[in-house]
Amino acid sequence: MTASRRTQRLSANAAGIAAAADLLRAGRLVALPTETVYGLAADASDDRAVASIYAAKERPSFNPLISHLPDLDAARRQGLFDAPALALARAFWPGPLTLVVPASGGCTVCGLARAGLDSVALRVPSHPVAHAVLQAAGRPIAAPSANRSGRVSPTRAEHVLADLDGRIDAVLDAGPTAVGVESSIVACLGGAPRLLRPGGVPRAALEAAIGQPLAIVADGGAAPIAPGLLASHYAPRAAVRLDAEAPGPGEAWLGFGPEPHDGVLPALAVNLSPTGDLTEAAANLFAALRRLDDRGPATIAVAPIPMRGLGEAINDRLRRAAAPR
Repeated sequence: MTASRRTQRLSANAAGIAAAADLLRAGRLVALPTETVYGLAADASDDRAVASIYAAKERPSFNPLISHLPDLDAARRQGLFDAPALALARAFWPGPLTLVVPASGGCTVCGLARAGLDSVALRVPSHPVAHAVLQAAGRPIAAPSANRSGRVSPTRAEHVLADLDGRIDAVLDAGPTAVGVESSIVACLGGAPRLLRPGGVPRAALEAAIGQPLAIVADGGAAPIAPGLLASHYAPRAAVRLDAEAPGPGEAWLGFGPEPHDGVLPALAVNLSPTGDLTEAAANLFAALRRLDDRGPATIAVAPIPMRGLGEAINDRLRRAAAPR
C-alpha cells in the first residue's frame, strides 16, 4: 500500500478476522495479535508479500522470518521434526515457542522468508484471534513483530500504528498481548537442540520437556539463522544503561521491584513490576520502553532484572536494546 492511505483498524470479531484473512490471501500486510507481541503478517509462500514485510519494516533481508501455522500437522508439512522437536512442539504448542527445523521437501515457505536457508522457523500461536486468522487463511503466515526493524516490539494496536500507519493495510485490534516478549526459539537441526533466543517459555521448562540441557548460541552476527539474533535489536531512540542502581541526572528510569524508600525518582519513571513479578514485567516491557522513549530522554537507566524464569528473556531484550548501533 502507499503511505498516503491510512491503515485500516479491524475489530477482532468474525468480520474482522475474515477481512484479515482475505487481505493475507491477496498478498497484503496485516498486523495480527499473538500471545507474545503483534506480528506483521503476510503470506509466507508469496515472495512479493514477504518482500512487502521487509519494505514496511525496513528490515535486513538476511534476517529470516517466523512462519505461523494453525497446528502441528500443518507445521510438519513445512518442516522435518526430529524427536526433540516433536517433544517440544507437543509440550508447548500452541504457545510462545518457535522451532527452527530443516525445511521439508514440500515446504511452501518461500526462500525470501527463510533468508535463503535450508531451515525454516515455525510457530503455532495460542492467541485465539491469530489461530482463527491462520485457519481462515489456509497457508503459512510469516509474521515478525509489527514495528520498524530494530525498534521496540508492539504489544498494542496503537504501537503498531505509531510505527507503521500508512505502510500496511490493516491491524486487527484485539487489545494488549498477554506474554509481552517474543517466543523462545530453539533450533533442532540435528545433534543437541540449541536455544537461539530466550523468550516466552523459560529455559528450564524447555529442558524438562526434552530431558537434556539446551546449548546456547551467541549473537547471530552477519547471517543469523533465526529472528532476533542481531546484537542491536528492540532498540529505543534513547541510549539504554543496564543494571543501574539509581537513575543519573537527566536519565529516565525503568524500575523493577520495590523502589528504595529513600530513592528520589525522576519525573519520567516507569516500574515494570513494583512487586517484582517477572511475568508482569515481561508483559509490560515493550510498552514501558515506548512510554519512556516517546518523552525524548537521552538515556533510560534500567534497574537490575533477575536472571530466572522470564527474567532471562527480559534481560536478552534489554541487552540488545542497549547494544551499540
